[in-house]
Amino acid sequence: MPVPKQKQGRIRTHNRRSANMKIDAPSRSTCPRCGAVKLPHHVCPNCGYYKDREVIVTE
Repeated sequence: MPVPKQKQGRIRTHNRRSANMKIDAPSRSTCPRCGAVKLPHHVCPNCGYYKDREVIVTE
């Protein structure tokens, strides 16, 4: 069975592992009621509505 001639360096190991650890920006959607940018499946912080129901009273 083949055996590596030398130990792989720490940098090579970290470079290989870090390729899978990139963080993507969270997806954004627009509120159908007020048009503000919000996170999907969350209450709109601008108008307080979620799925055509007022959840938070805002002024």
